[in-house]
Amino acid sequence: MTPRALLVLLAALVLACGAPPCPRALAGVRIKDVSNLQDVRENQLVGYGLVVGLQGSGDTLRNSVFTEQALQSMLDRLGVNVRQIALRTRNVAAVLVTAELPAFAQPGARLDVAVSSLGDATSLYGGTLVLTALNGIDGQTYAMAQGQVSVAGFAVQGQAETITQNVATAGHIPNGALLEREAPIKLRDIGELTLVLKNPDFNTAARMADVINRFAMRRYGRRAAQEKDQTAVTLLKPPGLGTTRFMAEIGDLAVEPDAPARVVVDSRSGTIVIGQDVRISTVAVTHGNLNVRVAETPQVSQPAPFSNGRTVVVPRTDIDTFQQGGHIGVVNGASLRELIGGLNRIGLKPMGVIAILQAIKAAGALQAELVVQ
Repeated sequence: MTPRALLVLLAALVLACGAPPCPRALAGVRIKDVSNLQDVRENQLVGYGLVVGLQGSGDTLRNSVFTEQALQSMLDRLGVNVRQIALRTRNVAAVLVTAELPAFAQPGARLDVAVSSLGDATSLYGGTLVLTALNGIDGQTYAMAQGQVSVAGFAVQGQAETITQNVATAGHIPNGALLEREAPIKLRDIGELTLVLKNPDFNTAARMADVINRFAMRRYGRRAAQEKDQTAVTLLKPPGLGTTRFMAEIGDLAVEPDAPARVVVDSRSGTIVIGQDVRISTVAVTHGNLNVRVAETPQVSQPAPFSNGRTVVVPRTDIDTFQQGGHIGVVNGASLRELIGGLNRIGLKPMGVIAILQAIKAAGALQAELVVQ
């Protein structure tokens, strides 16, 4: 299985299960793995910078005017005047630098940054990011980024062939940014404590509140949670207990998440993921493929010698059709195992199974949500 196919399968599994992991596949998931504290989130940072030290794979300054302007401005700040000089270097590339600022991060912390080319550079391999300010949505500078760019791909081009692996115009710098300003949200500024479910569900919210209350009654002698709706559970911190310790104790409690029945199909890769609670009413299914073959065999019509005729090409088309015979199979999805067994008995390939599932959904026999990617 290729890395791309594995990523598609993992994404479909998470979407089909509704929560990591599936409800009946592994009971007892920590609360902090299925929910987040409201208003506690990461913040996006972005900056514009230059990557230098490239081996002739940078931007063409005449095509990327913003790269030339940024290079001139940087050299001006360093005391080098190049305003009247036509720069010809190909060792510089303009890049967009992005990073995520964790909640409650303090100055001096290190952040990973992603670097992406903006111009017509062919590769960032071997380049170094020059000191770049990373700003938040409020326009304030929160971090400074600099360092060697790590590129996972490469691009090699010759006169008649080009070989490319992954993306050579994007890379990252591990711990490449130094935090200069603390995150805008502080734990003491959060008012009512609310746990927000990553996958909203009424059953999960009710179970989470019950688990927290059972623990709170034993530990503090009082209830500490109330389900608000399918997306949130409100918390009441016991007196004399810090928010950090309270959330640490609550986060390690185990809860069994629930999720609606869901089938996820990816028609591009043929990936099919069926959730645990998917059911199919008893239906009869048949499936057959119609193949059409069109063959062009042009013929040349040659006139007789010394005649006034012309040599012409006469088209000739042969069309042949073939339809595979499909037997009728009965699919009764009383359980996931029986559903898979019924589809396997029909002998379908992944694309055929996808077509069958869509038809069963249209017939109203698929008792689950069908997600087509």
